Amino acid sequence: MATPKVEDYLKAIYEFQGYDKLVAPSVVATKMGVKPPTVTSMLQRMDDEGLVEYECYQGARLTESGEKEALKVLRHHRLLELFLTEKLGYDWSEVHDEADELEHYISEKLGNRMEEILEFPLVDPHGEPIPTADLEIRRKETHHPLPACKQGDVAIISEVRHSKPDILTYLTNVGATLSTVFEVTDVAPFGMVTIEVKATSQTLSLPTEVAANIYVSQTSEGTTIESKRLKEMI
Repeated sequence: MATPKVEDYLKAIYEFQGYDKLVAPSVVATKMGVKPPTVTSMLQRMDDEGLVEYECYQGARLTESGEKEALKVLRHHRLLELFLTEKLGYDWSEVHDEADELEHYISEKLGNRMEEILEFPLVDPHGEPIPTADLEIRRKETHHPLPACKQGDVAIISEVRHSKPDILTYLTNVGATLSTVFEVTDVAPFGMVTIEVKATSQTLSLPTEVAANIYVSQTSEGTTIESKRLKEMI
């Protein structure tokens, strides 16, 4: 059974690895808040345990066993976040750190019971997919980062990949939470993304580093606007 520290490493590697991509020790070190030599030592140990494949000076990728363990922790983390918001009245800005502490001590039985009480949710409070009991992840194929939008696009916020309480609180205060419909009014090169929230007509400018972690899906209204533009060009 993996220790809490090893589980944290597995989760960090899972977050950054793509298809067969090696995750550099420096990336894991930044995520974990430790020095690269510490990460290298841990990755070598995890390689010995069959949880990762480590390549010296290059990085590591999860093995099938390692990915399974990472998804278990991720499932418990996201179920906990949703349970805290839905049943205990936590704000979405408060749940990440709590879930980080509790995720290592949740049994499979308790995780399944929470899922049942929550009526088998698909996503956590931030819109990120919750792995199933079979450890399958439901991919969202149609959403993309906010900075990929063009001026005039109308979209809906489908996922927020931020865990910092101050950023989440700010987004709440300006009305930019999950399912918020907005129009992109300006996209500055290498700078701010400005949107107008449809429900309140409030305009807000988001720095690129914030906007890049907000994922959106185009609405039918956005499709209609785009079709209208095309007709006007003909």
